[in-house]
Amino acid sequence: MSIESSLQSRLRNRRRKSIGGFSLIELLIVIAIILIILGVALPKLTKSRTFAQEMAAQKAISTLHTAQTQYYSQYGAYATSLTQLGPPTNGAPGPNGAELIDRDLASGEKGGFKFTLTQTPTGYGVSAVPTQFGTSGNHTYFSDQSMATHQHSGPEPATVNDPLMGESQQQQQNQGGK
Repeated sequence: MSIESSLQSRLRNRRRKSIGGFSLIELLIVIAIILIILGVALPKLTKSRTFAQEMAAQKAISTLHTAQTQYYSQYGAYATSLTQLGPPTNGAPGPNGAELIDRDLASGEKGGFKFTLTQTPTGYGVSAVPTQFGTSGNHTYFSDQSMATHQHSGPEPATVNDPLMGESQQQQQNQGGK
């Protein structure tokens, strides 16, 4: 019986060894599959992130238009800087800190874009440029008190001469010629 029980214990040990774990080849195959999936998914994730940051920049421009309208109705003129639209440095809101936009946007940088507010003879101009072109955005934006937003597909800042968002340069030229 001791020979028989010894054979049974050896068989149990062999079964445990064959069931227990992955071989190095199996592990390398799993890692290779994961790397292939990452290689396919990562560019799409980056593109989606860039698109989301551009949409956030467009929304921030819209927010600035709303804030400028409120500032004009309260103080009789457009704000000349983002800090005038932001929270006051101390005390109650006023013309130097109207508390119409959040602190991030008032600082000039938000969501991978740098925002600039300038005074113009007819009102104001807003521009948004990616902090890292190609990574945080592929377009630059410009808008003014007309609230029409112009888009430029390059690292140069957009101007009033660039096409409006949603139309091509060709469409804009055709409308100008009519």
